[in-house]
Amino acid sequence: MDKLIYVAMTGAKQILYQQGVVANNLANVGTTGYREETASFRAVPVQGDGLPTRVFTQDTTTGANLAPGAIQKTGRDLDVAVQGQGWLAVEGRDGEEAYTRNGSLQISPEGMLQTRTGLNVLSEGGPLSIPPNAAVTIARDGTVSAVQGGQSLKNIVTVGRLKLVNPPDGSLVRGQDSLFRTSDGSTAGSSPEVALVSGALEGSNVNAVETMVSMITLARQFEMQMKLLQNAESNARSADQLLSPNG
Repeated sequence: MDKLIYVAMTGAKQILYQQGVVANNLANVGTTGYREETASFRAVPVQGDGLPTRVFTQDTTTGANLAPGAIQKTGRDLDVAVQGQGWLAVEGRDGEEAYTRNGSLQISPEGMLQTRTGLNVLSEGGPLSIPPNAAVTIARDGTVSAVQGGQSLKNIVTVGRLKLVNPPDGSLVRGQDSLFRTSDGSTAGSSPEVALVSGALEGSNVNAVETMVSMITLARQFEMQMKLLQNAESNARSADQLLSPNG
């Protein structure tokens, strides 16, 4: 009897976890550059004397769908979208290099080029400082140029070049801050083949319809696990009645 309870109980627990993952994906349908989180599970034998036939459900892979999202034109000079494969390098809250596809940028009051969430955007030499009151343009190869207000384009200066990387998909892991880092903690080298689209942003790659269907499917699977637990309880009650001396 407890074999059924092990499977149903742990299965229900993992389905609840997966519901959380799907709900988070649905909440980020409109988040620029968001990558859909994925989760899968497997059956694991319970280790211990007398328990070789017991199994439970355990999450085996928590990853991300790295397929590109749709690119939409915004016309804003500080908006860039990565075309095809590749990532923008930023400085995470922990001071370490991390990677994102969210190219909605801004200039901080201190003149630093940052993401909308306040993370410094990196070049090969570190964070980029923008001259005050300058108009900024970002080229296809990530070159950042600036011209002081009121001056002609002849006075344009190159501020630096964004660090664009393209590490293998299998080497990247998502952090709690939704930024990606290499699994071994190393920093990826610049990739000259990564190209940007200026005046555009990449949308989330979450399919809202498929995600809603997945939520419904998971809800039904959870109900099934609950019914299995109820069946186990009913079977145990019937067995108690049969084995009871007064039954």
